[in-house]
Amino acid sequence: MLSETRWNGLWHSLGGSAPSGSFAELDAAYGDAGRHYHGAAHIEACLGHLDRWCHLAGDAALVELALWTHDLVYDTRRQDNEVASAERACQWLEEAGLGEKAPALREMILATCHQESPADADATLVVDIDLSILGTDETVYAAYEAAVRREYAWVPEPLFRAGRARLLRQLLDAPVLYHHAPLAAQWQVPARRNLQAALAALEA
Repeated sequence: MLSETRWNGLWHSLGGSAPSGSFAELDAAYGDAGRHYHGAAHIEACLGHLDRWCHLAGDAALVELALWTHDLVYDTRRQDNEVASAERACQWLEEAGLGEKAPALREMILATCHQESPADADATLVVDIDLSILGTDETVYAAYEAAVRREYAWVPEPLFRAGRARLLRQLLDAPVLYHHAPLAAQWQVPARRNLQAALAALEA
């Protein structure tokens, strides 16, 4: 369950107050019944990893805000979820009088498109944590793949398999999956193993 107390405390750390209604909006979005993976449990897991690795962050509070909001908008039928999530999160910063932080936050959220390696260290930390699920044990990873399939239940099986295989191959072809050395040491090997197994199953 997402913590409103933590959300409010984060905004105080940022130097402002949580915008009115922001937690209710977050809670409703991540609690949507169609979010089989990209829901509250994913955000809680990301925040748990940040708690452990916050010493890697330059601006830990802004990294946390990016993790809270990077999947705020998530609709499998649209192509601009990260852009829309970043726009809403930056609106909240403006409402809180913290608009100067918006460009960095936008970069962190857009980095979760996973199209290219971000240049900023805090953005790479957001990306690394967002992909932490790839480095879990085989059972957890299998549940993740099944949950993603349920989110795309409207996509015919052949099209889903082709699209998912393309994404997994893209991840496997990346020079590195994790950019921060301590996270790479923990997650890189199991992540590649999970991705390779999932790709083989899709292409079988």
